[in-house]
This record gives sequence, C-alpha cells and structure tokens, in this order.
Amino acid sequence: MFQRRIERTADGEIRLHLVDEERALIREIAEELGSLLDESPDDPSLRRLFPPAHEDEELEREYRDLTGGQLAAGRERSIEVLRDSAGQAVLTQEDADAWLRAINDARLVLGTRLDITEDFDWDAFDASDPRAPELALYAYLSWLQEQLVEAI
Repeated sequence: MFQRRIERTADGEIRLHLVDEERALIREIAEELGSLLDESPDDPSLRRLFPPAHEDEELEREYRDLTGGQLAAGRERSIEVLRDSAGQAVLTQEDADAWLRAINDARLVLGTRLDITEDFDWDAFDASDPRAPELALYAYLSWLQEQLVEAI
C-alpha cells in the first residue's frame, strides 16, 4: 500500500507528504496546463474544461462572452496556487480547494487526450502501451485528488 501524501491533521491542517520529485512534477503540470490555457485556448484537449452550456449557438456565444474570461481567470488562479504552493508542507483551506480544482483540470485535459472514459479497463492496463507514462500520470493525479477530497 502506498503512503498517503495528503492528510488532514488533528488540528485541521492539510499536510502534504510529498517527495521532491512529486513537488517538481506538480509544478511542471501546473506550468504546462497554464501554458496550454494561455497559448492554445482552442486546443481540443481543453473541451472538457469549458463544456457548452447551451445547445443554441447564439445563447452559447452570449454565455461565453459573459463568462468565458471569468472562468479562465479562475482556472489560472488555481493553477498558480498549485504551482506556487507545491513546495509547502501545509496548505490553507483555500489553497487545498485550488489544488483540487487545478488537479481536476489537469486530469480532465489528460483524460481527454488519452480518451479515458468511465469504461476504461484499468485491470487490462498493459505497461508496454505507448500511453503508459501518461496513463500512470493520470492515475497518480486521480490518487492525489482522492486524498485531497478526503482531507478537505
């Protein structure tokens, strides 16, 4: 069994037990996700971050015009918090919430790229699959997300 990396302490803190390599990986994920949002906002792997709110094209366009910037700014703030606090031993409640949002966003983008669905058969996972490193990253992020949810 793996050692927990995130836990709520008896005094209510959200404590991180991450090794240096994990902290570096989290910073790298935050950097890449932030760059993708800034430089390629129309990238197809971002579609699950900004799903359509309306079937009607005109209503959807109006919705995007009104809320698109605000949604993107919120994501960017969460990514910044993830990147900037990856080296900390303890997260505030606000930081833990931002971590949860940013990790979820990273999972959604990676899951879209890998075509992960609820039906994905992890038991049939083949380590020789060319996507194995990305699938392992997806599984790791899912594991961290689960721990964050439990801690929060």
